[in-house]
Amino acid sequence: MNIGDKITELRKKEGLSRDALGKVVGTSGAVIGRYERSEITPSVEIANKIAKALGVSLDYLVGNIDLELSDKLMDRITEVSKMTEKDKDHVFTLLDAFIARTKLQGFV
Repeated sequence: MNIGDKITELRKKEGLSRDALGKVVGTSGAVIGRYERSEITPSVEIANKIAKALGVSLDYLVGNIDLELSDKLMDRITEVSKMTEKDKDHVFTLLDAFIARTKLQGFV
């Protein structure tokens, strides 16, 4: 999926119009439409603003990673990274248990 397709998908998922997204990032809805149709490519600065407005990482938006890391998930990861090693071990043990259970249930 190219950046235009991702912008379209994420914008719709967030319930934003092209005009609304354009206002947030400092451009027009018409320009957002041109990005979505891959007629033009946003600058790194604008792509970063679009990613922030849509709540995803710039890497996800531009296709460097396939995993959608939301701002909420990134905030949680940041909080875990600030914990003591002992607390991190507890978090990871609990997380590993949930991952194993999910795999057993066939969801992953």
